[in-house]
Amino acid sequence: MLIIPAIDIIGGEAVRLSKGDYSTKTVYYRDPLDAAKLFEGAGLKRLHLVDLEGAKAGCIVNLRTLERIASRTSLTIDFGGGVKSTEALDSAFNAGAYQVTCGSIAIKNRALVLEWIERFGPERLILGADCRNGLVSTSGWLEDSSLEVSSFISSYTEKGIQYCISTDISRDGMLQGPSIGLYESILSREPGLKLIASGGVSSVEDLYRLKETGVYGAIVGKAYYENRISLEKLREVESAC
Repeated sequence: MLIIPAIDIIGGEAVRLSKGDYSTKTVYYRDPLDAAKLFEGAGLKRLHLVDLEGAKAGCIVNLRTLERIASRTSLTIDFGGGVKSTEALDSAFNAGAYQVTCGSIAIKNRALVLEWIERFGPERLILGADCRNGLVSTSGWLEDSSLEVSSFISSYTEKGIQYCISTDISRDGMLQGPSIGLYESILSREPGLKLIASGGVSSVEDLYRLKETGVYGAIVGKAYYENRISLEKLREVESAC
């Protein structure tokens, strides 16, 4: 199981929210590159980078942050937030993202995402399936759809999607444990999916519980920023998994 540290960006700064509520913003690093270099220095290989302003605005806002981190570290970056057009997707790849998460656009313009799968290949795209009460949310988690999360994921695995990030929004930033039941349910329906869990991780024990579900990766954010899990422990867990 991959351990994937997260950096969320607002105003060019590394922040965290609680339950996706923008009014709960806490700044942890004025320069996100400082955090990225710490992750790299600890031996971690991946980074989950989210442009929260972009997700809310519907267009990439913090492209320069992606460029700086990609050019000054060796981290393999998956990027999300505001990618709503082929031009934006090209911009993210050109700025250094290895993978791009398709969240709201996967609901609102399915035909375009299917075109991207064909053009760029399924290994470069991640389906974003963040949910609240089992229903997929969009637009930086500000809107809820009527789509049940497992059915939504299946509709894309049928078209070739291999990777998926799923966040239980009610747990994100709350440090109350991940939504184990959600991930077990998704994988029981899609056992071959490379599912990346996000939201709620508060301890090393939570990470081992996620490993037992069979997820491909686990995103860690606030647990690191609030000193619940050290970088050394994250590296240890990844080596053990």
